[in-house]
Formats: sequence, C-alpha cells, structure tokens
Amino acid sequence: MGNLLIKRIYDPADKADGLRILVDRLWPRGMTKERAQIDRWMKEVAPSTALRQSFHKNPQNWPGFEHDYIAELQQQESVKELAELIQKHETVTLLYAANNEQQNHAIVLRHFLQSSLEK
Repeated sequence: MGNLLIKRIYDPADKADGLRILVDRLWPRGMTKERAQIDRWMKEVAPSTALRQSFHKNPQNWPGFEHDYIAELQQQESVKELAELIQKHETVTLLYAANNEQQNHAIVLRHFLQSSLEK
C-alpha cells in the first residue's frame, strides 16, 4: 500500500495528493467541481445520513460515532472498491469537508482502510 492521506476539500489541490477521492455523502458547500479537482466521488463510504446527523447533534459522542461508523463500513460493499483503488495508486487522498480536523469521518475511514489493507 502506498500513501493514504486525508485533506479538507477546501485546501488547495496539489500534485502530491495523487488520486483525489471525495468521501462525503453531500457535495461540499460553496465548492465548484473545477476547484475541487476530484478524481472520484465515493459518497457510499461516507457515514449514513442518520449517523452523520446524530454526530452533528452530539459531537462529544466521538467514541460512539467511531464505533457505529466502523460497523457501517464493515457492511459496505464499496469499501472493497476503495481498497482496490488504494492498492493501485502510489498516493490516494481522501477528501472531506468537515471543519473539525481532529474528529471527522475521514480519520476513521483512513484508519479502517489501513487496518484492513495490512491484513
């Protein structure tokens, strides 16, 4: 496996990003397709609408969100497709729109993918 990075979609695109994959269920507010410069949009790997809304209402329940999101990822077929893309490219950057850079679904997704690919 190569480099698996995460980055806010609002940060400028860079050649070092490699394959840029948006992993949000909703298109980022105020972002144009040209400025986003994404290669893929894999909204299926984002948290379900119910889980996302629950976390926004109760952000202090980060451990519960992580647990529930991992449970969703384990049942999601498109995670396999994402894992295959990661194995085919030297660098993949998972893009997200959340303001919180320490607690967001892209962090959980990256950790889940790294753990899965190491097996």
